[in-house]
Amino acid sequence: MKKLLFLAVLLISVAAYAQHEHHMPARGDSVKMTTTNDTTPPHRHHNMQGHDMSNMSHAFSLHLPMSRNGSGTGWLPDAAPMYGVMYHSKKWMYMLHGNIFLRYNNQDFTGKGSRGDSKFDAPNWLMFMGQRKTGDKGLFRFSAMLSLDELIAGGSGYPLLFQSGESYKGKPLVDRQHPHDLFSELSVGYTYAFSKHTEVFAYLGYPGEPALGPVAFMHRPSALYNPDAPLSHHWTDATHITFGVATAGIRLGKVKIEGSSFTGREPDEYRYDFDQPRFDSWSGRLSYNPANRWALQVSHAFIKEPEPLHANKDVNRTTASVIYSLPLAGNRRINATAVWGMNKSKDHDGENAFLLEGSWRNDRLALYGRYEYVQKSVEELVLDEAIYGHDAIFPVHAFTAGINYDLLHINKIKLAGGTQFTLYRTDEKLYGLYGKYPMAFEIYLRLYPFLMTM
Repeated sequence: MKKLLFLAVLLISVAAYAQHEHHMPARGDSVKMTTTNDTTPPHRHHNMQGHDMSNMSHAFSLHLPMSRNGSGTGWLPDAAPMYGVMYHSKKWMYMLHGNIFLRYNNQDFTGKGSRGDSKFDAPNWLMFMGQRKTGDKGLFRFSAMLSLDELIAGGSGYPLLFQSGESYKGKPLVDRQHPHDLFSELSVGYTYAFSKHTEVFAYLGYPGEPALGPVAFMHRPSALYNPDAPLSHHWTDATHITFGVATAGIRLGKVKIEGSSFTGREPDEYRYDFDQPRFDSWSGRLSYNPANRWALQVSHAFIKEPEPLHANKDVNRTTASVIYSLPLAGNRRINATAVWGMNKSKDHDGENAFLLEGSWRNDRLALYGRYEYVQKSVEELVLDEAIYGHDAIFPVHAFTAGINYDLLHINKIKLAGGTQFTLYRTDEKLYGLYGKYPMAFEIYLRLYPFLMTM
């Protein structure tokens, strides 16, 4: 519990410092940005204390709104909400944001199977980024993302039925979500604008995120209220922490084309070090934002030996996604995401995953849900091949529904309470391990920054 309190105090302290710093004067062209507590009607925003910012553009564009920022070089809809604390110096604009859940998590609280577990933990991440113009047509940015997952939850992570991916103490993690590395992103980027509609950019990360998949789950507005990583994490967005990535791309109006060279090996179990960069894998992604409410992408990658316990197994990953954001009157908003991903290895059939998640926000109250369908192999679930077969694939369905309610705010940090239930369904051959319909229950306190409006 002391670790959880330390994490909460850390976020509040950093936000307090940021609140002090953002009153420093800025020079150059400016855009008015306001932080709001989600309960003030939109027509009153102009009466609140605003932040007169310079260079408030997208992290990789001088001509796109900041709200399109996702994870890595990925795009969100322009209408997506942004939560964070901003401040600036004479030449720089900075942003701090994050999400911390102080939680009790019980997977299989009805005791139907033998693979469930329960735990007090705190899924968390903190991000700090800055950007500045370089000349009339250049833009430089940096980003640092930290997670104290292992400090709070330990090396084996937190319980999550049917989850798989990565390892601990030389054994694959199954029915648990692995902790993220302390340094989840340390990256820099540069953009050059030829015109309002044509820009080229480069991105380097160690670690960082290649051009593959949708915006990572912790940065999607539709997933902000859910403490859990998707079961399809390693089918779609697990490459958001890659130790060695170089990306180059071009934006042509509403379209972005980019490619990456990166390290295929997933992070090892030592969460405080820096893994060896290999640059042995590649990816390509096409992104298209047809209107301010939509963000679409398709991507493909060759990933060299992602799992250290399966050194000779390469993966071809293909993804497609649609993200939608709809602001409504009265500080209400709807966010939704649909994602498909497929992993294909040599001499094996492709394993598919589909995710549909959404949230509805009305002032202090938010309702959210997620449905997932994932095909998990005997290898992924660490099953006995002699009993279940070498090439068996098991369908997993997971239905999650939750509620989040803002309780109070401290400086620029909000405290919310929430709970969620998950119902799982899988093949009857796995009933002996998981039960027929295992259910999970979670209750949490959540710390997160205010909503910002432009």
